[in-house]
Amino acid sequence: MMFGLARTWPAKPMLRHHRDGAWHGVTWAAFGRMAASCARHLRAAGVSAGDRVVICAENRPEYPIAETALMAIRAVPVPTYTTNTVADHVHILRDSGARAAIVSSPALVAKLREAGAQVGGLDLLVVMEPEAETPDTVAWATLVGDDQPLDDIALEASGIPPGALACLIYTSGTGGAPKGVMLPHRCILSNCRGAFSLVKPLKLEDEVYLSYLPLSHSYEHTVGQFFVLSLGTEIVYCRGVEHLAADLLAIRPTLMTAVPRVLEVIRGRVLAQVARQTPRRQALFQRALALGLRRIEGERLGVAERIADAVLDRLVRAKVRARFGGRLKVAMSGGARLDPEVGRFFLALGLPIMQGYGQTEAGPVISANPPDAIHIETVGRVLEGVELRLAEDGEILVRGDLVMDGYWGQPAETAAVIRDGWLHTGDIGALDAAGYLRITDRKKDMIVLSGGENVSPAKIEGMLMAEPAIAQAVVAGDGRAGVTALVVPAEGQDDVAVAIAVNRTNMRLSVTERIRKHAIVPAFTIENGLMTPTQKIRRMMVLRANAEVLAGLHG
Repeated sequence: MMFGLARTWPAKPMLRHHRDGAWHGVTWAAFGRMAASCARHLRAAGVSAGDRVVICAENRPEYPIAETALMAIRAVPVPTYTTNTVADHVHILRDSGARAAIVSSPALVAKLREAGAQVGGLDLLVVMEPEAETPDTVAWATLVGDDQPLDDIALEASGIPPGALACLIYTSGTGGAPKGVMLPHRCILSNCRGAFSLVKPLKLEDEVYLSYLPLSHSYEHTVGQFFVLSLGTEIVYCRGVEHLAADLLAIRPTLMTAVPRVLEVIRGRVLAQVARQTPRRQALFQRALALGLRRIEGERLGVAERIADAVLDRLVRAKVRARFGGRLKVAMSGGARLDPEVGRFFLALGLPIMQGYGQTEAGPVISANPPDAIHIETVGRVLEGVELRLAEDGEILVRGDLVMDGYWGQPAETAAVIRDGWLHTGDIGALDAAGYLRITDRKKDMIVLSGGENVSPAKIEGMLMAEPAIAQAVVAGDGRAGVTALVVPAEGQDDVAVAIAVNRTNMRLSVTERIRKHAIVPAFTIENGLMTPTQKIRRMMVLRANAEVLAGLHG
């Protein structure tokens, strides 16, 4: 697919990145030439079919070039997070058996070199940045330096069967050691086909996609890389999450991924800014939001309301859309549960949010909302080519080309989740009459109170984090009489604001679900091990780290 597109669109912009104070572009023709050159040189350096090769780099053009090159010679890329510790790298190197790595910066090279030394050394270490080069490394420029046509490598790649292993992606997981998910080419292509059918109503053409989620994450790896490129979309690599707001304004993307945490933060900032406005401006905002909510819920507006709605769109909603660059066609939300209230907020302000669902073991996309029929409280309909059914206990089971081959080197773990061809997702869900899927909880995360009542922590946590005063929340109560919560306040918020937010949440919960007590705790971060690299809270680790606090709440 990738080499075919390089021939079809030689002059089309493909990749853009920021270096030395300016943005630089890569065309499809340049990509194809460099990927073919890289493939030849990697093979000459000793990389053979089946060899696992770690890639550890920020989102940048070298990433898809290296991956395409490795796949073309039937080697197996192993994308890893730049936030990994040396111990994390040791686990992946040892588990995957990788003896080679392609790495970007001096700091990351040092980590991989140290990790490699602990597992018997690396046979090949390629470095992307000149300042990371040492006598025992191979320079990236050497790999991509030849100007020969891509024909030989493209021909070789065309013979790869769909069932061949494409990549090995380690699940970051919210508990336990990461497992290597074996994704064959058919998984990624199945996702691309299904997503292509899904977005047809958008009539996409010369789009611009802003990439900021790590390419080592399965969602960005498939959707934010191979799928958007298959549409002819130009990918612009964000300079880093800390520059996201500025890059949105500079790049003005038409497509992007929006993980729930980012949407929650932006919503909180918008509401905080509105709260500082004059009473008249606050009233205008609330009116724009109210009319927008009525419209997305299918209510028919009167003539005067339609006129007011159009005026408020220019006066109010356009300013919010401008935060995303002003020309965003759709944002695809995934990776974690999006609170419906947060989703409706953006839809009401004219920002289409397509919430989807999936997991690394399924390519990773299983379902998504169609852009012309969004039901934001759901994760949409299954992609074309995906079979889905619910087990007796409500567990979501999936079958089709998107399902992984299994976990690397773990046949027992594989057999536990893939039975009779069906992937057991571990998620509990329900289907409505229109075929839209709702995720109600993780099978293992359900809280069972001492009275036998089942409580969904994901639902309560989502409602708490939708409150502007609350940045993060984890609820507990398994085996206890009632629910308690560990809460991290949003920036600038005090204990009183948090208490008000908890009380407001309780008013929308059933008696069983209500939070009896809460405690303010330090933030959950990647650095303290309480968040995954993709910003998912590691619930069980948070509960363990705050065991004494919880004991006090339940005491």
